[in-house]
Amino acid sequence: MFMSTSTTNGSILQVTEFIQMGFPGIHSWQHWLSLPLALLYLSALLANAMSFLTIWQETALCQPMFYFLAVLALMDMDLSTTIMPRILAMLWLNAPTISLSECFFQINAIHVFVGLESSIFLCMATVVAMAFDRYVAICQPLRYTTILTNKVVVLMGLVSSFRAAIMVFPCIVLIKRLTFCNKNIIHHTYCENMAVVKLACSNAVINQIYGICVAFSVVMLDVGLITVSYVKILQAVFRLSSNKARTKALGTCAAHVCAILISYVPALFSFLTHRIGKKVSPSIHIIFASIYLLVPPAVNPLVYGAKTKLIRDRVIFIFFSNKQTVSKK
Repeated sequence: MFMSTSTTNGSILQVTEFIQMGFPGIHSWQHWLSLPLALLYLSALLANAMSFLTIWQETALCQPMFYFLAVLALMDMDLSTTIMPRILAMLWLNAPTISLSECFFQINAIHVFVGLESSIFLCMATVVAMAFDRYVAICQPLRYTTILTNKVVVLMGLVSSFRAAIMVFPCIVLIKRLTFCNKNIIHHTYCENMAVVKLACSNAVINQIYGICVAFSVVMLDVGLITVSYVKILQAVFRLSSNKARTKALGTCAAHVCAILISYVPALFSFLTHRIGKKVSPSIHIIFASIYLLVPPAVNPLVYGAKTKLIRDRVIFIFFSNKQTVSKK
């Protein structure tokens, strides 16, 4: 598990693997969590794959909002697959070890997917705000190709990808410069950035400062702009004369806001706990840190897919019409 290297000061044991301890305080029965976690993972994969394939195959769904929904589905599947198989291996196969390279890859992949998802949430909120402002998304959901052209959508996607790359690249460089020796136990279910950085025996102040800057920039910028977008949405909604349309719009907005809160609130709680929440129970911290990565991929396709009439109708048509055709034969 350790590799010996010699220095002028003597012999130092350099870590080549980490040991993930999972949920502290419940080690004796945490394997029972494998079943709900496996079901959560499978539901996330199936629901997101269904949403993506439906959008990909149906020409009627070739609209800006659905492009973002398709990308969100891909990001959710990738994010789940980045961490869930390793967690299940730890719970099912008693395989808690993870190599340095795999751990670093997991950290960087999480940063990429979380950064992209945050950008997608922002793009979607902006798009919906534009649509609501023109009273289009209320009565004819997501029919606003005259507002956003394919060129604008591609540009928004490129800007989101570029921003994620700019945020992640320094993280890759900073974490690779750290030296890990003697301590290799990660009290977490996955390679969470700060949980790993705290194990370094070299100076990690720059990593901590950069982490603070990135986290606050994402929270302040994305959450701030999303809030502005939904304020505009609500202003448009309350100008509607139809109570039925207003109720429908508010229900859709409430579902979207809940999905966004599930992603941001646990992430912010986990981030602050590392810095100022010394009295927070490790079990509570790890549960919240796991929620914002494990739950949203399963919830997003229900909120953004099942509650979107065009996607819901196409899924029902594809699956149920095929069953009816087979039964008739």
